[in-house]
Amino acid sequence: MTTSLSLPGCIAQGLAGLGFGFATAIAARSGRAVPVLVALALVTSGCADRVQDVLQPLAVVPAGTSRVTMLVATTRKPSEDPGKLFSGDRGTAISLNSVDVSIPPDRNRKIGEVQWPSRMPPNPQKEFAVTQVAKVQFEGQAFDWYRKNRNAKHQVVIFVHGFNNTYADAVFRFAQIVHDSGTDAAPILFTWPSRGRVFDYLYDKESANYSRRALEDLILQAVKSPDVSDVTILAHSMGGWLAAEALRGVAMREKSIPTKVKNVVLASPDIDIDVFRRQFTEMGSKRPHFVILTSTRDKALEMSSWLSGGVSRVGGSDLRPYAPLLDELGVSVIDTSAIKTNDPLGHNAFADSPEIVRLLGQRLAGQSLDGGKASVADQIGMTAANFAGSAARVAVAAPVAVISPEAREILKRELSSNGKKMVDGQIAY
Repeated sequence: MTTSLSLPGCIAQGLAGLGFGFATAIAARSGRAVPVLVALALVTSGCADRVQDVLQPLAVVPAGTSRVTMLVATTRKPSEDPGKLFSGDRGTAISLNSVDVSIPPDRNRKIGEVQWPSRMPPNPQKEFAVTQVAKVQFEGQAFDWYRKNRNAKHQVVIFVHGFNNTYADAVFRFAQIVHDSGTDAAPILFTWPSRGRVFDYLYDKESANYSRRALEDLILQAVKSPDVSDVTILAHSMGGWLAAEALRGVAMREKSIPTKVKNVVLASPDIDIDVFRRQFTEMGSKRPHFVILTSTRDKALEMSSWLSGGVSRVGGSDLRPYAPLLDELGVSVIDTSAIKTNDPLGHNAFADSPEIVRLLGQRLAGQSLDGGKASVADQIGMTAANFAGSAARVAVAAPVAVISPEAREILKRELSSNGKKMVDGQIAY
């Protein structure tokens, strides 16, 4: 979710669009003052005065800059504008492109920030710029791309963006993550038809739903390549829901998730707690290792919870007692609440916080995020996301030490693919 609070004119526009009564109603129904600020912040996020057509490649490749080459798969509708490439509308096919992004020298930029072009053509010494766009016409060319861009460990990372992102937003943000994390894994972007407008939350959610099968196909195409041995999926916000749905679909199609899919990182996942419990269970017993980045200060997920009937989101939950249990299930949860971020909503720490970006680099390199007393994960603090369902909420305030072995077994069974026996007239669901 791209945000900006630097345009006073947008605040006025947002108030006019929302209506003062709407903002008041939000506060009244939620019982908190925070959602009013959140509503205004969300409105202004769609008003940033950005240059268009930023995907038009430079005529000359700049010297002295870094380059990120990514494979971009999308379910968006193609645009006739070569500087835009794809719109926020839904396409009828999966389109593939290889895109090269130039990133300014580190001395001219801050880690965690995308230096968006102020005009066209951009100044590559100070701003992000596209240097090449090439269509991938058939599957053989995709396999050639994997071979050409593979690292020594044959690793790839698939990024799935969140709500309120244009095609260009997703390309530049992923290029920034790849560069700042220091990973040499082959970067693959999956961008779905978000309109990049704050009032289109429900349209975006349905577009993510529309794109599930396409992401499944992309994952299966990657693991089918002999030049790919290790797949990490990194998903943000609403993209976390899409990634979890796609993995569930892959498991159902293939009878299990392929072993090449080793890690899944969900950053601020905008997923209903109970829905994620079902997704997680239906992936089967052979799941990749999950890392979930959460924050109790994520105002965007507070608003999402309100819009969703008051059900908490995975990325905004804090259930410390269940960290050991989740670890047994192959889930590491890292609380980023104390991390400073440039995002006033506290929703983009995974990308704009130097600490978290470096942490992601460790995971993308195949290293543990929590292996050692002096690790970054320990410094940040571990917490468990609340996705255990109603049985877990019985002991919501209990410390780990006082949770009985019987309760632990119930919770573990509820989060596994086992335990389908009828007990007291009920079958666990």
